[in-house]
Amino acid sequence: MKLDDALIAITGGARGLGFAMARRLGSQGARLALIDTDGDQLDKAVSSLYEEGVTAQAFIANVADEASVSQAFADIRSSMGPLDGLVNNAGILRDGLLVKAKDGKVERTLGLDEWQAVIDVNLTGVFLCGRAAAAAMVEDGRQGVIVNISSISRAGNMGQSNYAAAKAGVAALTVTWGKELARHGIRVAAVAPGFIETEMTASMREDMLDKLTRGVPLKRLGDPQEIAESVAFIFTNDYFTARVIEVDGGLRL
Repeated sequence: MKLDDALIAITGGARGLGFAMARRLGSQGARLALIDTDGDQLDKAVSSLYEEGVTAQAFIANVADEASVSQAFADIRSSMGPLDGLVNNAGILRDGLLVKAKDGKVERTLGLDEWQAVIDVNLTGVFLCGRAAAAAMVEDGRQGVIVNISSISRAGNMGQSNYAAAKAGVAALTVTWGKELARHGIRVAAVAPGFIETEMTASMREDMLDKLTRGVPLKRLGDPQEIAESVAFIFTNDYFTARVIEVDGGLRL
């Protein structure tokens, strides 16, 4: 796909990895529909992109809500035209051990609400947005691209039952959709980041962050731009589909 003038929607696009992807794709001429729940942050992101010469519009939506997703994608098509691409980036964390116990006494278990919240956003949200984007592309005759953001945690990671399960599901959806949608000229692939410099890692205690970094073979956290580069690769390589790119500094859990 040529990114110049292509319309790409990015969920969770107002900050962090999503905004880094927006800047990278926008620098190659893509027009952007940023989807997020935070209207103020969306406005800041759109203004920042405008200063860099990138065309972008803000769309407030909850990716875990079917009606909200349907309305957002209808609004995008109405105000910006046919969709060419989607980056399913929105996600949340609610980490916790399945069972936390001491001296044979259970102190806490992972709550159903914590499980469901992550599944709703990180997996159901990918399904809802991917379905809406694919349907729009088919109806408009666009040979588009869907990029899902998984994680190396999809292989399993302590304290992340909900997150790991969701990201494993995202990887499975990627392969499934890549095979199903190829007949319509739509490619689907994913990026599985390792530990990346984000607001979350910046808030960690210094000793914990140091321990985390030492465990990465390249001895550093990833830069959001390195994830954005991988996303751009998927969009522009027309023979890449139904696969997951791991960008983790050699960590692989």
